[in-house]
Amino acid sequence: MVRKTAWVAVLLTLFACRHQPYTEPTHYADVTVDPFPGMDGPNVQLTPQELRGRILWNLWSGDNAGFWNRIAQTGFGTSDLLKVIDSRRRATRFAAIGIMNQPGFMSASKPDELGLFLDVLKPGDTDGAVDSHIDAATYGRSSGVVGLRLFPNPDFDDAARTAWKKHVAADGINHDYYENPHYYNDPKLVRPYVVGMACAFCHVGPDPVRPPADPENPRWKDLNDFIGAQYLRASEVFGNGMGPDSFVWQLLHSWKPGTIDTSFIATDYLNNPGTMNALFDIPQRLTRAEPEHIAGGSLALLGVKDNMRVPRVLKEGADSAGFNAALSRVFVNIGEGWRFWTRNFNPLIGGKPQSPISVALLQKNSPAWNWSEGRAPDLAAYFVKVAKPLRLADAPGGGRYLTKDAKLLDRGKIVFAENCAGCHSSRQPPAPSDPAFFTDNFFGDERRKPVDVVGTNAVRAAATNAVRGHIWDNFSSETYKTLPAVKPIRVVDPLDPTVEREFQIPAGGPGYYRPPSLVGIWATAPFFHNNALGEFSGDPSVDGRMRAFNDAIEKLLWPSKRLGIGSILRTTEKSYIQVPSPYLPSWLRPNNDGFVRIGPVPRNTPVDLLANLDLDSNRLDLGKLALNVASTLIDIDKQHLDDDSATARLKQLVPQLLSVNKCPDFVEDKGHLFGTKLPDADKRALIELLKTF
Repeated sequence: MVRKTAWVAVLLTLFACRHQPYTEPTHYADVTVDPFPGMDGPNVQLTPQELRGRILWNLWSGDNAGFWNRIAQTGFGTSDLLKVIDSRRRATRFAAIGIMNQPGFMSASKPDELGLFLDVLKPGDTDGAVDSHIDAATYGRSSGVVGLRLFPNPDFDDAARTAWKKHVAADGINHDYYENPHYYNDPKLVRPYVVGMACAFCHVGPDPVRPPADPENPRWKDLNDFIGAQYLRASEVFGNGMGPDSFVWQLLHSWKPGTIDTSFIATDYLNNPGTMNALFDIPQRLTRAEPEHIAGGSLALLGVKDNMRVPRVLKEGADSAGFNAALSRVFVNIGEGWRFWTRNFNPLIGGKPQSPISVALLQKNSPAWNWSEGRAPDLAAYFVKVAKPLRLADAPGGGRYLTKDAKLLDRGKIVFAENCAGCHSSRQPPAPSDPAFFTDNFFGDERRKPVDVVGTNAVRAAATNAVRGHIWDNFSSETYKTLPAVKPIRVVDPLDPTVEREFQIPAGGPGYYRPPSLVGIWATAPFFHNNALGEFSGDPSVDGRMRAFNDAIEKLLWPSKRLGIGSILRTTEKSYIQVPSPYLPSWLRPNNDGFVRIGPVPRNTPVDLLANLDLDSNRLDLGKLALNVASTLIDIDKQHLDDDSATARLKQLVPQLLSVNKCPDFVEDKGHLFGTKLPDADKRALIELLKTF
């Protein structure tokens, strides 16, 4: 995340510390018993292949615990998953962080022998029996949070244990680890445990049609692992311990609940958070997918061949080497095989050109990669079995929100066919009189649409990690890599919204969006790829989901109800670029609370004005710009300028900042004006129909 500011990236790259050695596991074992009773519905009967897919999705973290341990040690104080599972937060984890407490566990009444608070089994609760069915060396043990797996740190030797125990106080707690930035930000600190991340962390959520009575205390039968982590506050996961006076905190809090920037590790210099995808109706997606020309390193992927049909996962349609390949890429994206690809870029901060992750290299050297890639077809089979539409009619009390007016629904079908089906139907051409059209339909389209046509915020569409020669090169097709440039888009000046200018997204892949599925749209508001359209209710009940849906659909079809320029993401208060002092040589370390601060960045500064600076740009001397920005912020601090004066001072740099802004599109809730000129009666009919999807 610190990567987002050019002037600090140079400093951080210069003084970044080497990570501690980490010995990764090489022994892996399958699971033959389903340890998640009732998840995804009461009647799910899995074959051995489908069960392997469920286990891979929900328990497998491969070797990525080593990666997240490295980030904890070298991530400049940004990400420490061991703090996320602090048992003292269990009672409010869902409300505060949006993560799911693992069924069958409870808060610890006291710290463990090493002074840490870790959830413990709830006596007599059969939902907590997961670990009794699995191999701990392969999957770790339950952390008390769904999708985070706990492993002993192999580097926590006798010397590390002795050093750690010195900080355990008389009350049995290692207060320094939880409270002292001089201690927990030390890159040499060896933690007793490492935490692996399974896909479930970002994809399991409350089941829309079987919602938990208490989201803080769900049962497995209340959870769904293909709806997506719609309530996840990634800012609380990756920025724990920071406050609003940190610009990184401000950046992370620009991510709406239910979104995450999947390029925040392998940075593309864009602040482009997107929703965690719901996965519905894979067979229908395959019928709509079109063949793509696949060549080069992508052909090393198991089962990949040229001109195969390619459904997609990523919003911008960049993962284009097949569904199994897309599923395999997910594991790398959360750290699998990290020893073999962290050399391809500077994690978090960038500052050097990317090079492609080599699938062939992973296959040759990474047991974890080979384990998960070999089981990607099992995962696909699992989703084919379970990822069925979730109907409002099947949710408790859902019928109260559905019309019984058949004529109104018939009109809605006609309106949908004439105005929406071109992008939101897996059956073409639209035939609303055919009953199967509305019962066996993905309500999406795997064909990319130019962002200048869609009109929504373009930052996600401008992503470049999958273009030729970049990190995900081996996971994208030649068809993607040779896409023509879209037409220029109009963007507003971030400090003077009355001024507009043209911006051209380069050719070669970027500039497109994959239309999302409308299946379950009643349960997946807010809308748009970044959850920018509509209010976030934070309530997974049927009533809570419908409040969010009604607000978002009104704003979708009546644009005057949107925020417009008010949706530009801005800092909420004066903030600083903060570098933990242990990362700096002793002669630069301050005698304060453990940070060197650069700034301040004035309150109300557009976050993406700074967050989208392109460190690979050749359009301007970045070193000179970094010095100009740093000196400006230092002057603001020295002169104690108020917010208005500071903003005026920063405004002098805006032309330079925009000249190297990778995508200066700042309005978040704009675009998708299709259907907005319909008569109100037709809009109402369409809304009633959408509730039935």
